[in-house]
This record gives sequence, structure tokens and C-alpha cells, in this order.
Amino acid sequence: MSKQPLLQKLTLGDLELQNRVIMAPMTRSRADNPENAPTAIHAEYYRQRASAGLIITEGSQVSKKAVGYINTPGIYSQAQVEGWKNVTKAVHDAGGKIFIQLWHVGRISHPDFHNGELPHAPSAINPMSKSFTPKGFKETVTPKEMTLEEIQQTVLDFRNAAKNAWAAGFDGVEIHSSNGYLLHQFFSRTSNSRTDGYGGSIENRAKILFEIIDAIKQEIPENRIGLRLNPSLHGIFGMTMDEETIPTFDYIVEKLNVYNLAYLHLSEPFNDVSGIPYAETQIAKRYRPMYKDVLIINADFDQEKGNKYILEGLADAVAYGKPYISNPDLVERFAQHAKLSSWDTDTFYTPGEKGFTDYPSLQEEKV
Repeated sequence: MSKQPLLQKLTLGDLELQNRVIMAPMTRSRADNPENAPTAIHAEYYRQRASAGLIITEGSQVSKKAVGYINTPGIYSQAQVEGWKNVTKAVHDAGGKIFIQLWHVGRISHPDFHNGELPHAPSAINPMSKSFTPKGFKETVTPKEMTLEEIQQTVLDFRNAAKNAWAAGFDGVEIHSSNGYLLHQFFSRTSNSRTDGYGGSIENRAKILFEIIDAIKQEIPENRIGLRLNPSLHGIFGMTMDEETIPTFDYIVEKLNVYNLAYLHLSEPFNDVSGIPYAETQIAKRYRPMYKDVLIINADFDQEKGNKYILEGLADAVAYGKPYISNPDLVERFAQHAKLSSWDTDTFYTPGEKGFTDYPSLQEEKV
């Protein structure tokens, strides 16, 4: 059992992880206070899961303009930094490692979050989706196309968020450039019809990402920066694939090799894209030969599949999402080949401890 690939140590930059089981970032909507700051239940939630090789927190807004979901925490104010300090201390005291995911939702937002003003996006294209507002789900609107000044401010917002994260005691940051949110919106011709230096060519559409990496590494070590991508996202948040989608991600991944990042975190397709023209159905198999450093893979993995991917060299670590909601001791359960507890979807995004910190560990179940 101790020879499971998932349970072997992994060097991540200058960090040593105790195993290769990663807690994936998951929105939980528990920061239900005026400051949108983490509270004591966040510290307990992440402490319970500190046996993960690495925890990647829920997406956390880099600015007020980045918000698109109710009760999600930020990392742009002092109150938020203070809240996160309690989280990182709890995780570190329990022997864990923790990165924060830096998030800007772009057009997947609503004027209700912005005093009636439009959300920002690369182009004025409505994703025809929904935003989770204080008054429930509402239809998205046509966003405001960002000016060059607003793009540069967003780069600075990511830099400031990374600086705050370091002050809050995080071991590193993950740039959320995935799942149809702001940076992904820049990458795709579905959502980016700009004709300036941030639109048109693949290089131009990817430019903001590399500007953000270059800005963040002015504040924290380069090898403490991770990055998440979802190359074959289709039919979600208004994103569709075309003949330039995969070549765009090929360009991004190849260019990431010039950096000394902590890791690249990739998602396998969220839905069946086997019949979609231009889609790549096997993300790890495509990008493992292309990317030279630590590769984390995510999306619908169980213990057996996770061990198999690492054993076959398709990834260095595997990120688990929903299993971590209901199994705070997921690593211990894998070590013992124990049965996993099921999760309650009704409490994924509801305030309070129920469905958040009240899932028992295997040891607690036996008492």
C-alpha cells in the first residue's frame, strides 16, 4: 500500500510534498460577511484537509471587479489578508502546504456585484450564462470591453493579490487562467474579438497571462507560482472550440517552459468532447511530453486512475475536487483503500458549517 504512486513524495520547486494527492480549488461560498474575508470555519475546513500533498484554495478574487459569485473570498483587502493568515497558520500547524488560487471571473458576473456597472471582459460579448448573485442566479449581460488601462490595472491587481498572499503566509499562488473565466476569455476567439495588441493572433490573445506571471514574480519566487488551464472546455460559460483553440494552448504550454514555475495544473475535458471538432480528448497525453516541469492533472479521477496516470508518467500529481468535500482525510483513506464518503450537493454553496466542516474522518467514523 505504501508503494502507491499517489502516496510518494514530490518536489515542487523548493517545496517537498508528502504525497501527490492535491486538493483541487473549489468554490464553497462561505465568506458570507461584508469583507468577503475567510473566517474560523475556513481555517477549520482547510486544516481538516492538511494531509493533502498540497491544498489549492477556492478561487479568491484579486479585486472587487473580479467578483462574480456570492460569498466568495478575496485577497485584495487587509481584512481578507488577516482572515487568510488564520487559514495558512492552521494548515501549517497541521503539517500541510497551501497555495491560493487567484481569480477574476471577467464576464461571468453581473452588475449586481458592481454597483450597477457592467462586468469587465476582453470584448463586449455576452456568454449567455448565469451568475450566482445575492438574489440568486441571474442571466449574464453583455460586458464592458476592457480598455488598455483596465487591462494593465488587472495585471497590477494580480500582482497585488500575490503580494497579499505572501503576506498572509501562503506557500504560493495558482493563477486561475481556466474554466471560461477572464484569462481564458482572452485566449479564445469565442470571447475575444479585439483588434489591438491583446486580440487577433494567438500570441496577442495569450499576452495578458505572461504579463501577469512576469508581474507576480516581482513579488514572490517564480517557483512558487502555479497555473491552471482547461484546453478542451466546450459548451460551458459560452466557450466553444475552433481550429485555433488547441494551438493556442500548445503555444501557452510551450512558452511556460521558459519559466521556473511550481507546476502546471491541467484539466481533462469536463464533458464529452469526442464529437466536437478541434477538441483534444486526452489532455495529459498531449501536454505531458510538451511540458518539462511538474504537471498536475484534474477532473473525475478516482484512486485507481490517479495511481495509473502517475505510474504511466502522464502526470506527477493528481488533483481531487468533490472527493475532498466529503473526505477530509482522503490521503489516509487512499492509504487504507477505505471506502469514500459521498457528498451532499445541496450544501456545496450554502453558508455555515453544514456540508463544510462536519464530514467525519475515517477515524471519527469508527468511534
